Amino acid sequence: MHVHSQTVYLKLLYTQLLHMSVFSQSFSPCGRFLAAGNNYGEIAVFSLSAALSPDATALNQKPVLTFTAHEGPVFSLLSTDCHLLSAGNGEISAWSWSELTKKNVKPLWTRRPNYKSSLEIPEINSMTINPRDNSLVVGGGDNNIHVMDLENGVFKTVLQGHSDYVHCVTVREREAEILSGGEDGAVRLWDSRTGQCVHCIEVYKYEVCARPQYGKWISCVTTDSDWMLCGGGPSLSLWHLRSLSPTSIFNLSGCQRQSTFHQDLILTVGEGAFVSHCLLGGEVKAQIPCTPQSLNTLQLNNNSTEHRVLTVGGSSDRIDVFTNLSYRAFSLRF
Repeated sequence: MHVHSQTVYLKLLYTQLLHMSVFSQSFSPCGRFLAAGNNYGEIAVFSLSAALSPDATALNQKPVLTFTAHEGPVFSLLSTDCHLLSAGNGEISAWSWSELTKKNVKPLWTRRPNYKSSLEIPEINSMTINPRDNSLVVGGGDNNIHVMDLENGVFKTVLQGHSDYVHCVTVREREAEILSGGEDGAVRLWDSRTGQCVHCIEVYKYEVCARPQYGKWISCVTTDSDWMLCGGGPSLSLWHLRSLSPTSIFNLSGCQRQSTFHQDLILTVGEGAFVSHCLLGGEVKAQIPCTPQSLNTLQLNNNSTEHRVLTVGGSSDRIDVFTNLSYRAFSLRF
């Protein structure tokens, strides 16, 4: 490589790292690997067992594999018993975890939901598995939720009701319900058996949650039996699903992009360089500093007791790893 072209290449590489955002993460079924997706359509696979070993070096914090999976950002990653599912521009691909760990990067299949228009390619923002019928629930830019039968790879139902694009989907298993949050400011609860919308909560219309200066969209929703967390433009709030009312409002600045229940805590990330630890009653107990200035994704590794970590990614090529929830242990580098 000529010196000049090498300089151009390095500059390009540096610019790419500078503007990298990590949007999605998923742990392998065995819990020893972490996959992360970025805004360039790339997926990186990290070996957690190598990065967490007592004699780990900086090299162990780099990916064991990086490959381009899609055109456009990888907004969603999800692991099944043996596959990694990734969502790019309007399509979903499946990769074998055992093949990825051998550095073989051929998708097992790629599918597209049945979109009305063939001209526009709606992005896929969120995916979740409904274990009740082994289906994949997909939410994205065409305002609809598409449900795919994972056994035969066929999209079997479309849930229609949102008037703007869908940011997030989750499953309330015990009640056979799918929950979705959208740009239209609504959280919809769907009966997964009939495909009917059973409730629609317009969060921004509740004065305790409303923050008109941030907009009305819902960017995250998650459930734990009778409880739901949701936030975005409106404040992050905890809802009791039987009474369909907000019970706690969390006084956090900016929009929250991902939240999760963890033991007696709520962990949440969004605008701001920290993971917030909140109590169920609404109190913000701690804010733990992170490397990226703004955060998109947090993931708890519940697949392995040996590698039980919290990983956090956002507007940076670094993914912070917490072996203890109170402080960042080290960062993986995309």
